[in-house]
Amino acid sequence: MTETMKQIALASRPKGAPTPENFRLEELPIPTPAEGEVLVRVHYMSLDPYMRGRMDDSKSYAANIPVDGKMEGGSVGEIIASNAEGYAVGEFVMGGFGWATHAAVPAVGLAKVDPKVTPITYSLGVLGMPGFTGWLGLMEFGKPKAGETLVVAAATGPVGSMVGQVAKSLGLRTVGIAGGPEKCKMAVEQFGFDECLDHHAYDSADALRDDLGKACPDGIDIYFENVGGKVLEAVLPLMNLFGRIPLCGMIAWYNETKEVDAGLTGQQIWRHALVQSLSINGFIISNYWDRMGDFHKAVGPMIASGAVAVQEDITEGLENAPDAFIKLLTGGNTGKAMVKVI
Repeated sequence: MTETMKQIALASRPKGAPTPENFRLEELPIPTPAEGEVLVRVHYMSLDPYMRGRMDDSKSYAANIPVDGKMEGGSVGEIIASNAEGYAVGEFVMGGFGWATHAAVPAVGLAKVDPKVTPITYSLGVLGMPGFTGWLGLMEFGKPKAGETLVVAAATGPVGSMVGQVAKSLGLRTVGIAGGPEKCKMAVEQFGFDECLDHHAYDSADALRDDLGKACPDGIDIYFENVGGKVLEAVLPLMNLFGRIPLCGMIAWYNETKEVDAGLTGQQIWRHALVQSLSINGFIISNYWDRMGDFHKAVGPMIASGAVAVQEDITEGLENAPDAFIKLLTGGNTGKAMVKVI
């Protein structure tokens, strides 16, 4: 075992889009696990849009990362020392180890991962928090019914692709929105969407709405909201009576430094919600961990059979995590963004 570890700290709070200067690579002594703890050597770490919000100092649903604190996030790795009953050296576990090569953490709350059953990266993506977010939001708040039409932006990401594939398996018409012709091709050919629109090809929400209306001739029953921006503006007027909008993210606005013009005024948004009797449900996935077993039971067999496809975007090296994260926030990834630490 090496005597030192590496981690990436928040060097300063970003003003707008993060830059490499907001991060700092540090070298520290490897910690010793205390009673009830395990020492984990991280193999893969997850990159997710919610991390951008935790870099700010504004109030949110989770604690902010302090300046000079370790960047936080989910990871999967191997136990290399254990001081906790029931957790053995050589076992793989998933938990919040942060942007680091090693972590000493309490064993309570860790999830064991069997690399003989599925690739360990699945615990961070298709069978982890992002896939769970898509499934839970769709099933709990989207309430899909066969014959309906669903629209989801970021359609080739780990959340959007899960939403689209599960909805398609339930007999819905699925329309994706993605950034670029290659992603749109992937949405249709790999993830089974009926159609996919390239939002880069439209200079206004009105133009996007025109083509979205053609792709959804019967209107939109479910809009899975994880983007915001001009996509939301394009979608709202097309929503059907009693439409449902599960809301899990607004990545288009995460780097804004002030209130942005959503295109539609607040009055217009609420009028659409009223007149169309829309159900709009924001949800934070950490409030639903008790449903993870239901998710694995429902989706695990679909992954095993190939009914749910998996796409991963893996960057090599902890030192490259900041650049990969910055790319993620502008849609530069293709599939679930992760970093291979070792």
